Amino acid sequence: MAGKNSGKNGAGRDAVASIIEDWARERPELDTSPLEVLARLHRTFLRYNGRLTSAIDRHGLAVAGFDVLTALRRAGAPYRLTAGQLADSGLVSSAGVTLRIDRLEKDGLIVRERDADDRRVVYSRLTDAGLAKVDEVFAEHLDNERRMLAGLSPAECRQLARLLSKLERSIEDAPDSDEE
Repeated sequence: MAGKNSGKNGAGRDAVASIIEDWARERPELDTSPLEVLARLHRTFLRYNGRLTSAIDRHGLAVAGFDVLTALRRAGAPYRLTAGQLADSGLVSSAGVTLRIDRLEKDGLIVRERDADDRRVVYSRLTDAGLAKVDEVFAEHLDNERRMLAGLSPAECRQLARLLSKLERSIEDAPDSDEE
């Protein structure tokens, strides 16, 4: 994707501007305007994800495990959900959630409990250590995200949030290439 001129070049120039310039030279008939948004979004995500992963790793957690802990914490007391509920909360498949639960249980951050009325139902519940861990790590996570957004004003953050929500809907509503 990146050409020989990639990287930060001069005031106001960035790698995406260089990429677009390269494509304009090499394939001037192509409309590269989607790159203005989506290439920048992709590059931003990669930088964000690197910082997120690094911050979570420092606490001995994987991002996937952190997702499970935060879903349980958001559920409110008694901080428990089934694997299916965890999957529905935006995580991966129930099988993927089970692998995460196994690791968190081994680390003493959650326990599995059977439902008193229906023994087939198994909940994952935060332990006291899990609750303390997720509260500590999530507070640091928000501080980390605030630092990453420091270059934007509160109004710009609100505007960007609205635009990203609209972009997400646009992407969801767009037909796949094989549907056209």
